[in-house]
Amino acid sequence: MRKGLFITLEGPEGGGKTTQARWLAEDLQAKGADVVLTREPGGTAVGNGVRSILLDSSPGSISPEAETLLYLAGRAQHAAEVLRPSLHAGRIVVCDRYTDSTLAYQGHARGLGVEPLIAMNDFATGGLRPGLTLLLDIPAEVGLERQREHNRMEAEGLDFHRKVREGFLLLAERWPERVKVVDASQPPGIVRSRLWDIVWGWIR
Repeated sequence: MRKGLFITLEGPEGGGKTTQARWLAEDLQAKGADVVLTREPGGTAVGNGVRSILLDSSPGSISPEAETLLYLAGRAQHAAEVLRPSLHAGRIVVCDRYTDSTLAYQGHARGLGVEPLIAMNDFATGGLRPGLTLLLDIPAEVGLERQREHNRMEAEGLDFHRKVREGFLLLAERWPERVKVVDASQPPGIVRSRLWDIVWGWIR
């Protein structure tokens, strides 16, 4: 089992990222890996505070620029406090959302531009990028129908979420060696098996 690996799960709303991240961590642990399961926004006390502001505020209450900077602030603390130390200790990090979400949501769907946000992500994280990204792709209307509760981001309109999905797929085209697309509209057990095949093949 290789050590010091950084795996992220990304994708539109309703793709099952949180569940699949937990299952992936369990599957890796079953193989003897020392795994850190974390998420964004969150992962630290600072990050959880940022998460509350970002997701619990009312729609339209935060400007796109402020939204982006809040995500980046939480990410900077997350990278310094959790991600880098865990990777340096040789652990496998499984993270539910990371830099690609900022590029898809704020860069593409909000129209702030992907290129400047790549640079801002690198500044916030010290250039820390995942080795493998699992993109759980699902049509926006299907993903939103799966959501029982809606936070501020999930409450955005269908057109916004279609742009988010488009943004993610463009990132997969840009970085095909890192970003692997999986059809998340399939039953969760099938998605789990597909993700494991990708991860185990990458590790080996």
